[in-house]
Amino acid sequence: MTETPVAPIDETVQDVVKASSFLPETLQFWAVIAVGAVIAAILTFVFSGVFRRVLAHMGVEDAHVNSTRWPFFGTVTSIVAKSAFAIFYKDKSWYNGWQFVILAVLVFFLTWLIIRIVRVIEEVLLARVGARFGSGRKLAKVQTQVGLLRRVIIAVLCVVAVGVVLLSIEQVRALGAGLIASAGLASVIVGLAVQSTLANVFAGLQIAFTDSIRVDDTVVVEQERGTIEEITLSYVVVLLLDGRRMILPSTYFTTTPFENWSRRSTEIAGNVVFQLKLNAPIDYLRQRTTELLESSDWWDGQRNALNVTDVQGGLQTVTIFLSARNPGDLWDLRNMIREKLLSELITSYPECLPDPRTIPAPPAV
Repeated sequence: MTETPVAPIDETVQDVVKASSFLPETLQFWAVIAVGAVIAAILTFVFSGVFRRVLAHMGVEDAHVNSTRWPFFGTVTSIVAKSAFAIFYKDKSWYNGWQFVILAVLVFFLTWLIIRIVRVIEEVLLARVGARFGSGRKLAKVQTQVGLLRRVIIAVLCVVAVGVVLLSIEQVRALGAGLIASAGLASVIVGLAVQSTLANVFAGLQIAFTDSIRVDDTVVVEQERGTIEEITLSYVVVLLLDGRRMILPSTYFTTTPFENWSRRSTEIAGNVVFQLKLNAPIDYLRQRTTELLESSDWWDGQRNALNVTDVQGGLQTVTIFLSARNPGDLWDLRNMIREKLLSELITSYPECLPDPRTIPAPPAV
């Protein structure tokens, strides 16, 4: 009678079984598991050492390599256990139940391993982009897109893993025809139930690949300025100036107008406005503004202009136009210029400051 072909892993397990034939059957099974665990440990140690050396040259931290050890060890051990169980206990009445448990464990470790590998690939890609372009806009764009792709891949892997485990149950496979027959109605019901969720998911993908916002972008949403901290498939986290976090659905950024202050570059311009009397020393203010800007690390050296932009009711509006490398520096620069000039005007030119009684009071709340 012709022997049935077997997989290489089964051949290895059978070789171990023959080598341990002097032991009782139960001990043979555990001997195979022990040998498989030892082999898995050796392979884990060898491969992790090789990958650590290779990825170290790419700037990937050891923590990401170490995170693959346990899933790799569990995957190899589960494969050996599944093959050994099939060899020793295939004719037992309780074989199918325990084989399903081992399969579920194997799928769990294999899915975990693939997810960790995806994470390592993400870190390698970000490290290479960072080494080439630095921590600029290109890195933020790639980080946003790769992060969303990773979440999509993980979601798909989890769904596939659950499907593989369920389809290994004979009763579930028998229900397949009935499920397919009712799939049309079910898809309509599910589509209506998760309509908003799916809209956010597709909006998240649109945000990532249309490049409307990126991680670390400075935006103004709901009349609040903040920084994009995280972009997920369904929502975006905005870190506000006071430390609060505003969580907005992804559809917000595809359906509602918002300001992105760092869309093309992080450089940004702003202004400082004073209401002064007509005898204000404009030339002195212009010279002093230039001195303050040149002595500040927040100024990017690009924009520096002081103009009288309006005259009304015996007062003139003095506007200082300036620029900085990013919105944070601009905020600090504007506050510094306003504070320094106002202090000097109070000390040296108090006569040019408007009388508080002539300034309209703010409306009562």
